[in-house]
Formats: sequence, structure tokens, C-alpha cells
Amino acid sequence: MATLAIWCNARLSDQATAILSAGVGPHRLMMTAQRTGNLSPGTADPQLAAADIAFGQPDPRQVIELQNLHWVHLSSAGYTRYDLPELFAALRRREAVLTNSSHVFDEPCAQHLLAFMLAQARQIPRSLINQSGPRQWITWELRPQCRLLLGQSVVFLGFGAIARRLVEMLGPLRMNLVAVRRTPRGDEPIPVHPFDHLPRLLPTADHVVNVLPDSPATARLINASHFSAMNSSAVFYNVGRGTTVDQDALIAALRAGKLGAAYLDVTDPEPAAPDDPIWSAPNCWITPHTAGGHQDEHERVVRHFLDNLRRFEDGSPLLDRVSVE
Repeated sequence: MATLAIWCNARLSDQATAILSAGVGPHRLMMTAQRTGNLSPGTADPQLAAADIAFGQPDPRQVIELQNLHWVHLSSAGYTRYDLPELFAALRRREAVLTNSSHVFDEPCAQHLLAFMLAQARQIPRSLINQSGPRQWITWELRPQCRLLLGQSVVFLGFGAIARRLVEMLGPLRMNLVAVRRTPRGDEPIPVHPFDHLPRLLPTADHVVNVLPDSPATARLINASHFSAMNSSAVFYNVGRGTTVDQDALIAALRAGKLGAAYLDVTDPEPAAPDDPIWSAPNCWITPHTAGGHQDEHERVVRHFLDNLRRFEDGSPLLDRVSVE
């Protein structure tokens, strides 16, 4: 294959940058001066006009306009800012490819959700609050509140890579698992229903796991009627996007005791201001968008890109390809 020009604006560690530099082989690597994290939109860069491949978070308008750009690999799992009809049409016209990094972030996000579920079942937050506060030996208060996940029911909102991995992790716990998604594919490992079946599924759930992405179709999709349909001991989890939930309705449900607890890795807006009422909502536990984080995150993102680069070189199917049809 001819030498390719690879543009990168991903914010990477020094070690990950070294792995990338060594791994591109004969190809020309162009690292931008302005590096961009996954949660920030990339800005237009004149250097991108000389690239065959973009790795990171390129400016969506440039992705549309630059005819020489044949492959865009996102350093994130989410691709909301690229989910544009005009961008998809431009990629189709020049037979270009869009991929993301779902394979990097499904494992940590699924583990984070499992940690949330176990923390709630074993009453870990209440023990930690007690340790940092009165330090009373509240054995007989907490023991009856502890639960077994064995046999409990989970409803997944969305069924992408994170939900699929969590299903594998929950297998040994013999839980009852079901999901809703916009278009069931039929190849899922658990029963999956169209989204309009959700109201009848929610009353059966002990756990409701939201992994929905941000999009116009999902904006505040989970609302007061959904929280009202859940039983009062149900636990709601969100590692998708905060914008998919009516946060005021969630707070109201927690304050009214209509929901057992909420575990959130995302909020709306994000970051939540110190005086945002979500912080003080009863039985609401928040991590600051860390579900996808892990010690060697940058290195794994780079290795995932390099794996796809080898596939791109020899014409093999790319991992995490986003459909632009």
C-alpha cells in the first residue's frame, strides 16, 4: 500500500503517542498542536486537508468537505457530533469509512455498571457515609437492607457494546435480562423489544440500565411517566448521556420515594454545578463521567486504531464500523 498521511488530534499520554508513532510504520503521522479530549469537539485544522486518515475528534465540517479523507477513526465510542445526514452522505459519496472506539470503552463501562449494581445491593454507600460520619456499628440496620442480585430483573435501555458486555458479566448471577432498542436486530443474546414496549417492562424491573447515546431522538426520552412506571424499589443507572433523561423528573421521583436509588456517571448539564439539586437528591450517587476511564486508556485507544490500520492496509473489515447508510 502507498504511504498514507495520518492526522491525529487525540489527547494522548506520552507513552501512547510513542506507541502510535512507532506503530504507523511507513505512513506519515501528523500530530496537531491542539489536542482534543473525547468530550470536546475538535476545531478546524488546515493540516487535515493533507490527510488520508483522521484519528481523534476531527471537525465534522472538514470531514464533510475534504474529499481526500477516506477513513475517520474516532477516539471515542460516542459519535453524536458526527451523526449528521450531510456527513454520512459525504462519506457515502466518496466511499469513505467511519469507525469508533467502542471496543475500548465497553469493558470499563460495563465494569462500572456492575460496580454500581453491587454497591447498591450490598449497601456500600450507606456504610461509607456511616464511616465518614457517626461511625456507628449499624450491623442490624444494614444487614436486612442487603440484597442478592441472583434472580433479579434488569431492563436495558439501548443495547450496544456496553450492554452486550454487561450481559456477559451478569450471566453467572442468573438474573432476568431484557432490553429495548429502537430497532431489535434479532441476534441479541437476550430478549429485545422495540422501545414502545418499555412502559409494560418497567414495572417488572429491579434495575433499569440506561446506555442510550445522545441524539435528537433520545433528548429527555426517559421522563416522568417512565419513572412513575417503575416500582418504588427499582434502581436507575445512567452511563449513557445525561441528556437522555429528564433530570428534574428523576430528582422528583427520588424525593417522592418513587424510586429506590439512582447511580449516575453523567448529568444534564455536565458538569453539574456545585449547587445543582442532583447532588443532594436522596439516594442518588454520582461519579464524574469516569465509567470509561482506566489506567491504560490512551494506550488501548491507540492500539485499537493501529489494529484497524492494519486491517485498512490489507482490505479487511474494520472493527467498530459505524453504518453511514
